[in-house]
Amino acid sequence: MSTNLSRRRFLAGLAAVGLAARVPPLMAQQPAGSPITHAIPATGESLPVIGMGTWRTFNVGGDQRLIEQRTRVLKTFFDLGGSVIDSSPMYGSSEAVVGKGLEALGKHDDVFAATKIWTRGKQEGIQQVRESERLWGVERLDLEQIHNLVDWQTHMETLKRMKADGEVRYIGITTSHGRRLADIEQVMASEPIDFVQLTYNVLDRWAEDRLLPLAQERGIAVIANRPFQGGRLFSRFQSEPLPAWAREAGAGNWAEFFLKFIVSHPAVTCAIPATTQVEHMKENMGAQYGRLPDPGQREKMARYVGEL
Repeated sequence: MSTNLSRRRFLAGLAAVGLAARVPPLMAQQPAGSPITHAIPATGESLPVIGMGTWRTFNVGGDQRLIEQRTRVLKTFFDLGGSVIDSSPMYGSSEAVVGKGLEALGKHDDVFAATKIWTRGKQEGIQQVRESERLWGVERLDLEQIHNLVDWQTHMETLKRMKADGEVRYIGITTSHGRRLADIEQVMASEPIDFVQLTYNVLDRWAEDRLLPLAQERGIAVIANRPFQGGRLFSRFQSEPLPAWAREAGAGNWAEFFLKFIVSHPAVTCAIPATTQVEHMKENMGAQYGRLPDPGQREKMARYVGEL
């Protein structure tokens, strides 16, 4: 660790003491058993199957009350075995708020920090990586992704060099809402990426046709974004009864139902639901305990939702 970074962390830590002191202990009871993990194909490193997204939810600016509340959400996430946090410079203040929470909780060594480049130009991309490191408070990002393939040819060369030099651990690309699928497929087939992030949930299953099989073939880890369709799945189905057989598939509530469907696909490494609520985080994290549905149960889950 560099002297400057050590000093910066020390000073930031002093500033964070007040915030940490105001975050009350949580009664997030650890579920029985160990968290379910999936391996990153490129290295075999294991990741918990439920991560955390920060789109919209952590973009709270400098509001101290909201920052403290998001820190409680973070604490619950880590208490229940979480590791992967995904963000982006596109998400307003989200990276800064995550960084403040990590500092207050002393969790820099426990996070798998995944963020994105969302700009054009080589130097602008490099500067964005450095700014993300500063905001998160980490010496090295675990995963740097090219957000929705913005200027991807330029940034791919930068990221390959950074990975070779040990400046980032993994590199990848992202899409949301199924954008630029032909380009995504081209990059997956031709570039040495470690991760692809895409939209996948019980209703949005287009990735099953080509991208998920290609990820398996090429040994690319998959992060599933928008697992709840931005909350719309709950709006549509929360009032409906959970099927009596859901517990046979390992699901005790709708959050577990939706998430276990996703992470039981053999190509999916983890899902990244986003929330602002501690109780919702507890429900989300419950999906990485117990058992996952088998292929027959997955199809039964999809049929049940499709018929509601």
